[in-house]
Amino acid sequence: MWGAVGALMALRHKEVNGGAGQVVDVALYEGIFAMMESMVPEFDVFGFVRERTGNIMPGITPSNTHTTRDGKHVTIGANGDAIFKRLMYAMGRADLADDPGLADNAGRDARRDEIYALIDAWCIERDEAEVLALLEAAEVPSSRVYAAVDMFSDPQFIARQMIESARLPDGKAFKIPGIVPKLSATPGGTEWIGPELGAHTDEVLASLGYSTVSIAELRANGAI
Repeated sequence: MWGAVGALMALRHKEVNGGAGQVVDVALYEGIFAMMESMVPEFDVFGFVRERTGNIMPGITPSNTHTTRDGKHVTIGANGDAIFKRLMYAMGRADLADDPGLADNAGRDARRDEIYALIDAWCIERDEAEVLALLEAAEVPSSRVYAAVDMFSDPQFIARQMIESARLPDGKAFKIPGIVPKLSATPGGTEWIGPELGAHTDEVLASLGYSTVSIAELRANGAI
């Protein structure tokens, strides 16, 4: 992804300033490193070493994934001060919504184990549909954690044509992901899924100097 972004940046520079092209230099690890957000300044300024934290966002509370009564999972991001209050009211915990010790993120993060335990207990007593309906009514950002079956039936996925149909060489139909991104003039679609394994073996070997007889012998011997 960063290689593609770099190529676009280089093309834009050439378009605006003229001149020759550039080498786009990016290493595999740098793409991940660029997404580490505040890890570097956290260590440099505070000496804080970020560790594995599961589904939570360190220092931003509450933001986590919770299990519902019917075995589904929902993600809840109520880390804004006003949003946290709405979540607590939706859960019937006006006492926590009005607790001055939880009025800001610093206070909530100091008690995050307590808060997450309460949200876990609330979610596990309700099915996914009820949890999401209550949170939507309270204007608390939340979402189900999608499984493949959810993607296949989701109206947004369907409207955005994110599930396409394709055919195997034997004619069998199957589903594949849609094109990303979609361009306004040329949104694109998958017209061909590519050759079968070994479809061009004869052509490749012929280009390397193998004769038709040699290729037939290799095939007869099970080498290809």
